[in-house]
Order: sequence, then C-alpha cells, then structure tokens
Amino acid sequence: VGHGPSPSSSTPGAEKREKQYRAHLGVGDHHDGVTNVHTYFYADEAKCDQHMETFLRCIDASSGSSEDGFSAIKLTALARPQFLVRFSEVLVKWQRFFYQMAAEQGQAGRAVLDTKLEVEKLQEALANLGIASKAESQQWFTGENLGTSGTVDLLDWHSLFDSRTKLSRPLLIPNRKTGQLEPLLLRFSKEEEQQMKRVLQRMDVLAKRAMEKGVRLMVDAEQSYFQPAISRLTVETQRRFNRSQPIIYNTYQCYLKEAYNNVTGDMELSRRESWHFGTKLVRGAYMEQERERAAQMGYEDPINATYEKTNEMYHRCLDYVLEEIKHSRKASVMVASHNEDTVKFTLRRMMELGIHPSDKKVCFGQLLGMCDQITFPLGQAGFPVYKYVPYGPVNEVLPYLSRRAQENRGFMQRANRERDLLWKEVKRRLLTGNLFS
Repeated sequence: VGHGPSPSSSTPGAEKREKQYRAHLGVGDHHDGVTNVHTYFYADEAKCDQHMETFLRCIDASSGSSEDGFSAIKLTALARPQFLVRFSEVLVKWQRFFYQMAAEQGQAGRAVLDTKLEVEKLQEALANLGIASKAESQQWFTGENLGTSGTVDLLDWHSLFDSRTKLSRPLLIPNRKTGQLEPLLLRFSKEEEQQMKRVLQRMDVLAKRAMEKGVRLMVDAEQSYFQPAISRLTVETQRRFNRSQPIIYNTYQCYLKEAYNNVTGDMELSRRESWHFGTKLVRGAYMEQERERAAQMGYEDPINATYEKTNEMYHRCLDYVLEEIKHSRKASVMVASHNEDTVKFTLRRMMELGIHPSDKKVCFGQLLGMCDQITFPLGQAGFPVYKYVPYGPVNEVLPYLSRRAQENRGFMQRANRERDLLWKEVKRRLLTGNLFS
C-alpha cells in the first residue's frame, strides 16, 4: 500500500495555508476591496494538482510492486480544506433536519435505516414551518421516484437534497437554537463552483488510473468536520467506478459514535444501486483534536467514551460487512488494525461464515515496521495482507506516525512483545545451529 503526502493542520506550512483558506472564505462576496482572492485560489488549485500527480505516481508504484495493490489518498490534498468544512456543515444540517422531522413524527431513537418519514406528515410540517407550501413540496418529489411508498428514509432524504440544491430558490430550514428559518445552502462563488468540479475531476483521473493499473484506491478518513464532505465525494466516485468490482474504498473511523450508521447507510445505498461496497475499517487517529475542538465550540463530543466502546463499534461494523460478504459477495473490507483481538475476531467470523482467504473479500493491513508478528503469519496462511507505507519529508511524516502511535495506545507494549519474540527466535536458532537460515 502506498500513501502519498497528507497536508494536515499539524504539518509545517499548515498555518500559512489556513490563512489562505480564511482569507478566501471571508471575501467570498468580493467586498472590501480585497485583491488577493484569485491569487490564493489558483495557488491552492495548482498545489492540489501537484498532489494529484504525486498520487498518480503512488498508484503506478503500487501497481509495480504487487498484484491487487492499494493506494491511499487524502481529499484534503485534492481540495481546499475550508471548502470541505463548508460542504460538510451543509450535509450535517440537512441530516439533522431529517432527524428533527423524524422526532416530530415520533420516531426518535430508531436505527438509521428504520427511520422513515411519512410524506403527507412531512409536507404538512414543511407548510407549518413556512418552508414550502404543500404544492411546492409535492414538486420536490416529481420525477425523483421518491416517496412512492408513502415514506422517505435517510437515503431518499439525501437524494432529495441533491435535487433541491439544483433549484434556484434557496432551501430554508429552521435553526434549532434560534427557531428562525435560515438558508441551508449559501450561494457558492464562481471559484468554489470551479473547485467542486476540479476535485471531482481529480478523483476521476485517479480512479481511471487505478482501474488501468489494477490498483484499488482507498480514500482516507480525516477529522469529523471534513468527513461528511469526504464521504459524500467518495460515495459519488464509488457509484461510478464500483459497478463491476470494488475499485474505490471508503474509510470508516470506528471511534466515532456514528460509525455504524455511516457503514449501514452507505452499504444500503450500494444495495439499492447495485454497486460494490468497498471499505477500510480503522479505529481513528484524531481523538484528542476532536475532543478539544468539541469542547471549545460547544458541541457533543463525536468520539466514543472509552477504548472498549470503540472496540465494540469496530467489531459491530466489521461483522455487518462480513455478513454482507457472505450473503451478496458484493462487499470487500480491509481490516486495518494492529489489534490482535480484532484480527482473531475476523478470522473466527470468516470461518463461521464460510469466507475463504482465496475469495479476496477480506484483507488485512498494518503499518510498515509495526506488528510483523501479525502480518507475517497471516500472509503465510494465505490471507491477503498489506503493509501500509507512508512516505514524504521526515518533518511531515512524523506527525502522521505520532497519530498512529496515539491511536494504538498499546504500541509500546506490542513493541516490547515483538522484541521478546525476536529474542526468542534468535535463541531458538542458536540452539539448533541455524542462526542464518
């Protein structure tokens, strides 16, 4: 697995880039006589194109080093992070509005795929809120094949958002705190519209190269304030390229409270549209940053309360994917974990469900230099297993590796275990006279 550069808030130069993002956001309406907006925008776009070229070389390297290889990319390298934040905020507001309507229909607390709005009640509620008359809201469903069963679930709701945002009149939704109606989608500037097109174009270029080279493309998960946009853009790419096989893999962070809902929702979409669901499951690497930001900005901590809860979430999501592999064969998963218990759990469930390693529906991944006592036995037993290789300037790769160490809290204990295992093997070879064999 190859992994290219990952510009993040912890890397050198990030502060300078963030200033550019803030400058552009603040003058999106071109007021106040600011003259540097286009300079910032096009400089950032050129940098994103450079990152795309790096990712293309990464795909080529993965193709040349092994069959059925992977390459990992970060969307914050292909789009301006501030744009991803804005897009994410819109998606989150729209989803919260769905759950607000569901609560008013007495469906609070239901599982995500069991929550269904009754269309007639929804239209009445929209009219009472002053958002749209019944005649207007009826037009929302025209030609969309939505609400034909008399209900709308979350996936239908997202499709409705896609169609509504193409209309000229801004969609107003209630602000939960103030009770006032506010526009959901602010008018994007020409630069932002262009950027949306460009990031989709870049992903298209990468996906086509991956298909040509026989490489699967993993889109890494990032901070929760970027993630809704990243997931949406990734799913859009999956809908195009995962028709016959899983080329694009989305990443789900199981330390998030919403991880299971995200996995089940996206998998249900893949079922309805008949494309292959590809996923990488990780525990997550931004816990301290996420909790600090939540406390500062006054919103609910998105992270599971304990490491044990995260383990439970990981195994719950993984089991759901494994069940889908057994029943449909149109799902694939990379178990990206250094946790021995998780690997043992996966092997046991694969055996119980009749999923054979040669099916290549389940693969494993560990960082290069970590947990070889897990990687090598898996490979020797015939399981597809990969070493994840981050690369780049040392001062930019170290923060990435430090997050991995923070994510894997038992890292030092495992390092000691690896040392003990190596010493035991050296002694065995000395006693048998086979030191170099």
